[in-house]
Amino acid sequence: MVIYKNISKSNQAGQHVVAAIKAARLKKGLSQRALADAARMQQSHIAKIEGGATDVQLSSLVNLARALDLEIMLVPRKLVPAVQTIIQSRTAESPQNRGEPGGARPAYSLDDENDDA
Repeated sequence: MVIYKNISKSNQAGQHVVAAIKAARLKKGLSQRALADAARMQQSHIAKIEGGATDVQLSSLVNLARALDLEIMLVPRKLVPAVQTIIQSRTAESPQNRGEPGGARPAYSLDDENDDA
Protein backbone atom coordinates (compact mmCIF):
# COMPACT_ATOMS: atom_id res chain seq x y z
CA MET A 1 0.00 0.00 0.00
CA VAL A 2 1.41 3.39 -0.99
CA ILE A 3 0.49 6.41 1.07
CA TYR A 4 0.78 9.72 -0.74
CA LYS A 5 1.74 12.68 1.34
CA ASN A 6 0.57 16.13 0.30
CA ILE A 7 3.79 18.12 0.08
CA SER A 8 3.27 21.85 0.46
CA LYS A 9 5.47 24.44 -1.24
CA SER A 10 7.00 25.39 2.10
CA ASN A 11 7.87 21.76 2.77
CA GLN A 12 9.46 21.50 -0.68
CA ALA A 13 11.51 24.62 0.07
CA GLY A 14 12.60 23.13 3.38
CA GLN A 15 13.63 19.91 1.64
CA HIS A 16 15.62 21.97 -0.87
CA VAL A 17 17.47 23.79 1.92
CA VAL A 18 18.24 20.53 3.73
CA ALA A 19 19.48 18.96 0.50
CA ALA A 20 21.71 22.00 -0.12
CA ILE A 21 23.16 21.77 3.40
CA LYS A 22 23.90 18.06 2.96
CA ALA A 23 25.42 18.63 -0.51
CA ALA A 24 27.66 21.39 0.88
CA ARG A 25 28.76 19.13 3.73
CA LEU A 26 29.62 16.31 1.33
CA LYS A 27 31.40 18.68 -1.08
CA LYS A 28 33.61 19.87 1.77
CA GLY A 29 34.30 16.25 2.73
CA LEU A 30 32.88 16.69 6.22
CA SER A 31 31.27 13.97 8.26
CA GLN A 32 28.10 14.72 10.16
CA ARG A 33 30.19 14.71 13.34
CA ALA A 34 32.71 17.22 11.95
CA LEU A 35 29.90 19.51 10.82
CA ALA A 36 28.17 19.14 14.18
CA ASP A 37 31.37 20.12 15.99
CA ALA A 38 31.87 23.16 13.73
CA ALA A 39 28.23 24.23 14.13
CA ARG A 40 28.19 23.47 17.87
CA MET A 41 25.39 20.93 17.75
CA GLN A 42 24.95 17.23 18.28
CA GLN A 43 25.70 14.82 15.40
CA SER A 44 22.33 13.17 16.01
CA HIS A 45 20.63 16.51 15.33
CA ILE A 46 22.47 16.81 11.99
CA ALA A 47 21.30 13.29 11.12
CA LYS A 48 17.69 14.18 11.99
CA ILE A 49 17.85 17.36 9.90
CA GLU A 50 19.37 15.61 6.89
CA GLY A 51 16.94 12.72 7.25
CA GLY A 52 13.94 15.02 7.34
CA ALA A 53 12.98 13.82 10.81
CA THR A 54 12.93 17.34 12.22
CA ASP A 55 12.40 20.88 11.02
CA VAL A 56 15.52 22.97 11.23
CA GLN A 57 15.28 26.09 13.37
CA LEU A 58 16.59 29.35 11.96
CA SER A 59 19.37 29.54 14.54
CA SER A 60 20.50 26.02 13.61
CA LEU A 61 20.35 26.86 9.92
CA VAL A 62 22.53 29.94 10.46
CA ASN A 63 25.06 27.89 12.47
CA LEU A 64 25.15 25.18 9.79
CA ALA A 65 25.57 27.71 6.99
CA ARG A 66 28.41 29.49 8.77
CA ALA A 67 30.16 26.19 9.49
CA LEU A 68 29.94 25.41 5.76
CA ASP A 69 31.21 28.88 4.76
CA LEU A 70 27.80 29.79 3.31
CA GLU A 71 25.54 32.80 3.77
CA ILE A 72 21.78 32.83 4.18
CA MET A 73 20.22 35.60 2.17
CA LEU A 74 16.69 36.67 1.30
CA VAL A 75 16.55 37.41 -2.41
CA PRO A 76 13.64 39.19 -4.08
CA ARG A 77 11.72 36.56 -6.03
CA LYS A 78 12.17 38.44 -9.31
CA LEU A 79 15.95 38.28 -8.90
CA VAL A 80 16.21 34.57 -8.08
CA PRO A 81 16.93 33.53 -11.71
CA ALA A 82 19.74 36.11 -11.95
CA VAL A 83 21.27 34.99 -8.65
CA GLN A 84 21.04 31.33 -9.71
CA THR A 85 22.78 32.16 -12.99
CA ILE A 86 25.61 33.94 -11.18
CA ILE A 87 26.06 31.04 -8.77
CA GLN A 88 26.04 28.47 -11.58
CA SER A 89 28.57 30.42 -13.62
CA ARG A 90 30.88 30.87 -10.62
CA THR A 91 30.71 27.22 -9.55
CA ALA A 92 31.30 26.05 -13.15
CA GLU A 93 34.68 27.80 -13.24
CA SER A 94 37.68 25.64 -12.65
CA PRO A 95 39.55 26.52 -9.43
CA GLN A 96 42.84 27.04 -11.28
CA ASN A 97 41.34 29.90 -13.33
CA ARG A 98 40.08 31.91 -10.35
CA GLY A 99 42.09 35.01 -9.70
CA GLU A 100 44.54 34.32 -12.52
CA PRO A 101 45.29 36.92 -15.19
CA GLY A 102 43.37 35.99 -18.31
CA GLY A 103 41.25 33.58 -16.28
CA ALA A 104 37.67 33.93 -15.12
CA ARG A 105 36.34 37.44 -14.64
CA PRO A 106 34.25 38.50 -11.66
CA ALA A 107 30.50 38.14 -12.11
CA TYR A 108 30.12 41.86 -11.31
CA SER A 109 32.21 44.92 -10.59
CA LEU A 110 31.59 47.78 -8.20
CA ASP A 111 33.63 50.29 -10.16
CA ASP A 112 34.54 51.16 -13.74
CA GLU A 113 38.27 50.41 -13.62
CA ASN A 114 37.92 46.93 -15.22
CA ASP A 115 35.57 47.98 -18.02
CA ASP A 116 36.85 47.17 -21.49
CA ALA A 117 34.48 49.64 -23.20
